[in-house]
Amino acid sequence: MSDVRIGVVGLGNMGGGIARNLVKAGFGVDVWDISAAARKKLEKNRGVAALPPGEMAARCRVIFFVVPGTKEIAASLGGRDGVLAQARKGLVIYDLTTADPAASGRLARRAAQKGTAYLDAGMSGGATGAEAGTLTLMIGGDAKAFRRTRRFLAPIGRNIFYLGASGAGHTMKLIHNMVTHTAYLATCEAGQMARRAGIQLDDMIAVFNVSNARTYASEFRFPRHILSGKWDARSRVYNLEKDLRMAVEMGRRLKAETRLGEVTHAFLEKAIASGMSEKDYSLLYRDFEKIWKKRSARRKNP
Repeated sequence: MSDVRIGVVGLGNMGGGIARNLVKAGFGVDVWDISAAARKKLEKNRGVAALPPGEMAARCRVIFFVVPGTKEIAASLGGRDGVLAQARKGLVIYDLTTADPAASGRLARRAAQKGTAYLDAGMSGGATGAEAGTLTLMIGGDAKAFRRTRRFLAPIGRNIFYLGASGAGHTMKLIHNMVTHTAYLATCEAGQMARRAGIQLDDMIAVFNVSNARTYASEFRFPRHILSGKWDARSRVYNLEKDLRMAVEMGRRLKAETRLGEVTHAFLEKAIASGMSEKDYSLLYRDFEKIWKKRSARRKNP
């Protein structure tokens, strides 16, 4: 086993798979999650210890944060017992959340003042990719810190892109998710239209997948999670709405056209207003027409 220790904070659908792949690669792994059950599940592995982020920072070469957002990371960074106060020399933090690049940029500047590199690293591949170690990673931040720690990304990512200065990784992730979620909902709309025309959904998907209409949604999401009847894409409707909200807001700051993204966001807001916030997002296909009929309801951002 390597004497290098890697930290993983957040052991949910994504973080759990990431931690397990680092263990398989032979690294000593420190883990943390607010759920004691999640920590215990990982502690069963050889070389794994459960430590709060501040204690991790004193002995880990790299810490991966796989938590809901930058708010949770900021809480771990501060204080006498926090990551920045306890960080060993040369510590590199990877922010694997989907976050507003302006927010992650502020944390990167805060970390740099303490001599710690903070890189934003958007992920694509979902829980399946995290479990298989085949994620696509979109990284922004200190280029030297990235080069120094790239080898620690190999167990979790198949395609690793360094995109530039701080914020570039999270910018790319929001753009990526805006396209991904818009394409998914376009496929949902097409499926409902096909149904009304008397065409079976599985036939439509089969045509799409050998033609120019194929997308990740048609090749994977629909066959695995909708046509299968499992409705288990393993992500909440809330997550999609959050991503689109941040993407549209970023587009406005950039003075970019985001009208298609805005339509997607409007639909997701309706889904939230329908009570679907915590539902698996595969169910958006099942309830697609019902959601559109829902009267618009503005809600405050959390």
